[in-house]
Amino acid sequence: MTNEDFLPAVKNLNVFWRFVQTPVALSALIAANYGALTQSDFLSPDILLPDLLQALPARYHHFKRLTFTFMIQRAFKSRTQHIIGLLKTAITGEEKEFTTGSIDKAIFMLSVPMILEMLMESLFAVVDVFFVGKLGVEAVATVGLTESMLTIIYSVGIGLSMGATALVARRTGEKDMDAASHAAMQAIYVVLVIAALVSLIGIFFAKDLLLLMGAAPEMVARNYRYTQIMLGSNLVIMMLFMINGIFRGAGDASIAMRSLWLANILNIILCPTLINGFGPIPAFGLTGAALATTIGRGSGVLYQVYHLYKGKGLIKIRPQHLKIDPPLMGSLLKIASGGTAQFLIASASWIFLIRILSHFGSDALAGYTIAIRVIVFAILPAWGMANAAATLVGQNLGAHQPERAERSVWRTAYFNMLFLAGVTVLFFVLAEPIVRIFNNDAEVVHYGTLCLRIVCLGYIFYAYGMVISQSFNGAGDTKTPTILNVFGFWMFQIPLAYVLAIVLEFGPIGVFSAISIAESAIAVAAILLFRRGKWKTVKV
Repeated sequence: MTNEDFLPAVKNLNVFWRFVQTPVALSALIAANYGALTQSDFLSPDILLPDLLQALPARYHHFKRLTFTFMIQRAFKSRTQHIIGLLKTAITGEEKEFTTGSIDKAIFMLSVPMILEMLMESLFAVVDVFFVGKLGVEAVATVGLTESMLTIIYSVGIGLSMGATALVARRTGEKDMDAASHAAMQAIYVVLVIAALVSLIGIFFAKDLLLLMGAAPEMVARNYRYTQIMLGSNLVIMMLFMINGIFRGAGDASIAMRSLWLANILNIILCPTLINGFGPIPAFGLTGAALATTIGRGSGVLYQVYHLYKGKGLIKIRPQHLKIDPPLMGSLLKIASGGTAQFLIASASWIFLIRILSHFGSDALAGYTIAIRVIVFAILPAWGMANAAATLVGQNLGAHQPERAERSVWRTAYFNMLFLAGVTVLFFVLAEPIVRIFNNDAEVVHYGTLCLRIVCLGYIFYAYGMVISQSFNGAGDTKTPTILNVFGFWMFQIPLAYVLAIVLEFGPIGVFSAISIAESAIAVAAILLFRRGKWKTVKV
């Protein structure tokens, strides 16, 4: 063998020398059984090079393939371990700094617990409906009527949590955790006052409220305790929303997530136990469902309160934060009023759409109801990302980094778009089998499939719209998305649905199309307003 035969090996050994020193490459060489080399031959460059020059030429190409394989395996393993590590950090809430470093990492760290929080919140309704459904039509009707009244409480709770998130996030971004804790305490005071008023109404007027909603007197007499407990204990609902908003604003989204895990686990255990009885525990029937939900949520609130006063999170309530601050409460209510209005406007628009759909029979209504429930559940992760954007905006504005706040929004919206694009493909291709999971009636499946396929066509725009709307809220500008909702839903979506469905006689397809068109138009308008940048100057 001549020197020329060794030149390619020598050249490539020089290129790969640093890599050869790694344990993975050494293992690769040893595994390839190059000549009579042993592991000790690889410990010194002086020994390694001559021996390799003797052994390598005949098997050099095999060495390259083996080395490449090990490189790919090592890179994949390293990437997987990195992702698992990030996921663990996000769930445990170890990361607290979101105004510096990688924006993508900050989005991931906040989105994961917020997505899981949204999924946990959705389980409350699913669990209750599952177990209550076995008690009969009257029980389900009572829950439906009570939930319609609780919608107002949810609206107020969501609005107040938006205000708390904006205030706490801004103070957190300013690194003024004392002021953030003070703002959190004022938000709790507001909730206590509102919840006390609602509780009094619920406890003393539950029967009258059910009768006002159209319930039969006999049904009210049998089931009013459920409504009485749910309205009377509204404090736990309001506090759960509010304190989770505080934790999200501070970037402690994992605590908010864990509080809902605790609440849901207890609810899942207690619901069948208290409804049907177990051992010495008597069967409470429908009242048991209210008790289970209240105990579950109440336990979640106690967990939250512990972390507010004794935990290791960023927000720590101390005696000096207990002083009542009316001006700060006023600022909170100003922001919260816009958030509450947003939710009520959107909820009311769905009622009008159902009224239009009722012209086309119960099959169209049933198909629409199934499709909307599927849609709402599927986009919960998207709302988790939108909430993450709100926190990032608030904190970065507080840190006087408006440009980073804006970049955070665009990146979050981009990731949200990728997610909802995948959901769009899934819904469009598998719409019919998805609807058949809930109902096999041919007409119901037909309308449900149409609704899923048409509404999901607006998801690409909606991905940006929901993130940007929440970003306005995170900046403390709840007025802009409220105005967008008024014009987008009440002045555009509802009239358009009526014209397409009834005037132009497109039927239910007209309603489904109006939803997709209106959501897309609102998203475009939100993008244009966001690019103007006035949200960067909002003071909270």
